[in-house]
Amino acid sequence: MKRGQIYFHLHLVSDSTGETLLTVGRAAAARYENIAPIEHVYPLVRSPRHLDRVIADIEAAPGIVLYTLIDREIADRLETACREANVPCVNVLDPVVDLMRSYLNLPATGKAGAQHALDADYFKRIDALNFSLMHDDGQLPENIEDADIVLVGISRTSKTPTSIYLANRGVRTTNLPLVPGIPVPDRLLKAERPLVVGLIASPERIMHIRQNRLLSINAADQDTPYVDKTAIAQEIAYSRRLCGEHGWPMIDVTRRSIEETAAAILALWDQHRYGVGSTRPGFV
Repeated sequence: MKRGQIYFHLHLVSDSTGETLLTVGRAAAARYENIAPIEHVYPLVRSPRHLDRVIADIEAAPGIVLYTLIDREIADRLETACREANVPCVNVLDPVVDLMRSYLNLPATGKAGAQHALDADYFKRIDALNFSLMHDDGQLPENIEDADIVLVGISRTSKTPTSIYLANRGVRTTNLPLVPGIPVPDRLLKAERPLVVGLIASPERIMHIRQNRLLSINAADQDTPYVDKTAIAQEIAYSRRLCGEHGWPMIDVTRRSIEETAAAILALWDQHRYGVGSTRPGFV
């Protein structure tokens, strides 16, 4: 625990996986400085017996309760227990569902975990994930034309985690490392279908990440061009020139999270697919 930080118990009760509650809870908690939730996640709560255990935990460690429960009887029991324990409790989806019901004039389906159904979108995400793992870090460059997006950049520009995140959105992504003096695959230069995006970062950020990488693997040689700021600056300059020559848009990831980088890439991909605006070279 960090010194000076205030902690509170956050109970997340779901009849599905709890991913929605985790996202909402963390997004809300991030609005407060020096505040951090102690997360208690209860997935697949679909029976009174399971709910009894959840209520016992809430009473033992009072805090805030967020829930998504389709079964009205179980939800009412949870709300009653929270009221009696003087614990704040809210169904995070009800306001949105009610708004949609009012606008669409249609009843909502009462199916827990409906967003996780094994439908075509689900299998599309699995296919994209398999593709991205098989084509990580320059593997199988002959399949570039089968990708939706190709990420290029020097070492430690978050190419792999960004590829995995995009794959979870159903986007087939491959990534290729850029190394000065080593030509990029000819297939990349001739690729027509995929969107090619260059990822760059400041020399200071790259140097810091690479130093930590060497420390994590207990590398004996810490005095190497891999972590030399001047050498890194030259690598970044090479990336800029290459992307500029081929009209590939660039994204500076220095102060971006993986999610923010992926959002910018998906916006460029929409332009690439549908021709909305243009994918001119430059920074996003």
